[in-house]
Amino acid sequence: MNAQLSRRTLLGGAGAMAAALSAGAANARILPKDMDPLIGPGYRAVDQDEKGLWQLMDRVEEEVSGSNLMIKDEGLKNYLRDLIGNVGGPAAKDMRIYLARIPEFNAMMFPTGFTVVFSGLLLRMRNEAQLAGVIAHESAHFLRKHQIRQWRDMRRKTDIFSFLAMGAGVAGGAAGIYAGDLIQLAQFGTILSLLKYNRTLEAEADAMGLRLLAEAGYDPMAMSETWEQLIGELDMSAKYRRKHRDRDFSLFSTHPTPDSRMADLKISAAEVRQPGKTYDAYRDRYLAALADLRPTLLDDQVKLNDPGASQYIIDTLARDGWNGLLRFHEGEIWRLRNSQAKDDETRAAQGYAAAVMYADAPPDAWRWHGVMLLKQGRAAEARAAFTRYLQMSPNAPDAALVRQMVAS
Repeated sequence: MNAQLSRRTLLGGAGAMAAALSAGAANARILPKDMDPLIGPGYRAVDQDEKGLWQLMDRVEEEVSGSNLMIKDEGLKNYLRDLIGNVGGPAAKDMRIYLARIPEFNAMMFPTGFTVVFSGLLLRMRNEAQLAGVIAHESAHFLRKHQIRQWRDMRRKTDIFSFLAMGAGVAGGAAGIYAGDLIQLAQFGTILSLLKYNRTLEAEADAMGLRLLAEAGYDPMAMSETWEQLIGELDMSAKYRRKHRDRDFSLFSTHPTPDSRMADLKISAAEVRQPGKTYDAYRDRYLAALADLRPTLLDDQVKLNDPGASQYIIDTLARDGWNGLLRFHEGEIWRLRNSQAKDDETRAAQGYAAAVMYADAPPDAWRWHGVMLLKQGRAAEARAAFTRYLQMSPNAPDAALVRQMVAS
């Protein structure tokens, strides 16, 4: 079956299932040393209710794996497979990982051991350790059997026959269009919403995720850093939207005490560190793995037209050094905002002007730099920028038009 899974479906459902970092931590901090895996290699469902859950999720995985939203890049798929192999614990070989082109911060582990990571998550990570921390947290949900524990709790509160009837929607299509994709799995979000993790399970996943991360040689502080970055992004997004912080589909959006959770993560990170052992963030390796995809990830984010969030993301990535690609997309943020504000055009022009100072500036940086120079009445400089654009991209769709502009 070559089904399509829509972005909206994944966003809606994942907000529940990916409660991996969103539902809150328990009042008393759970210690990493107390978190041992409850399953090992080759684990399979052992009783009827778990078998029923696995059967349902097998159908979901079939839909996910065949979705046109999945990024098919083999090199990146292998990279993610190796990463979950490093931090997936004793059942790592049984885990599967899929990358969906959805520009949101999200990831979720399903009850049968497959994970879906959103491309927006990869964009926001500054290094491999941060991404590994999220995946380790998700793996901990599987290793601690959180899904079946939640399922059994749900069975005590819900008419199981009504719930299982929703399974009919898993393999079928429904109506609705989002970004050109046919919505499938109409009731997928409803199914996942019944599998939200409680605070205790979230705290367990935090603690065990840190342990897995450190055991794999990653800097365990990466998990609290990731949390801090997303909170900052949500705050900046809310500021520019003139709203209170809120993002329904974020991993962290519903957490009631983010400061407390970050503090717990930092304390636990110190506990899992072993004296004399070297820990690494593996930033260079991460950047190399993402090099070909990063322009697309930035473009997808900017086109969400959330200038506060986009600027925060770019500023966060630039903590490790500015480059032409980041500066170009900084310009794009304010050009595409389309607010008619003079300040936005000025900021866009500054972004393009800064971008072309770098050797890695994309061709479009020179194009838009030229446009902004023309608006400023600086025709000779604009002509030089357009000429550089044509040298870099002679077969661009608008090349003929730009050549006319240069000639005139």
